[in-house]
Amino acid sequence: MSRKSDSWLKLIQVIANVETELGKLLQAQHGLGLSEYRALEILARSPDSELRMQELASHLHLNQSSVSRMVERLERGGFTLRDLCPDDKRGVYTVLTDKGRARLESAKIDYEKALDAAIKEYSCEKLLAVKLVSTK
Repeated sequence: MSRKSDSWLKLIQVIANVETELGKLLQAQHGLGLSEYRALEILARSPDSELRMQELASHLHLNQSSVSRMVERLERGGFTLRDLCPDDKRGVYTVLTDKGRARLESAKIDYEKALDAAIKEYSCEKLLAVKLVSTK
């Protein structure tokens, strides 16, 4: 195997380990899966805290069926609700509720702490350092 392949494999393993740790933490402390947390975060960053289902699926890199099941779970928890598109009644939006925003904010504190710890544990600080490039 080449050095590049070895490095790539190591990176994939580190990401998988971090994702597993974050998922366990979010589930145990906040009752959210990692994809659910990310859906709430994406919705919170979206205009009017809403997205079409297919846009949410695209952001999460999940298929439509998986996102529909996830949104159903979020709706049962009161974290999101569905709304029909006013221009196209076939289009369905997922909307973040106040309860969903509150759950996201409480989970975000633990998520960020765990992510920071994992980044240090796996020595990823340099890899994740963002360098600003001048556009002169």
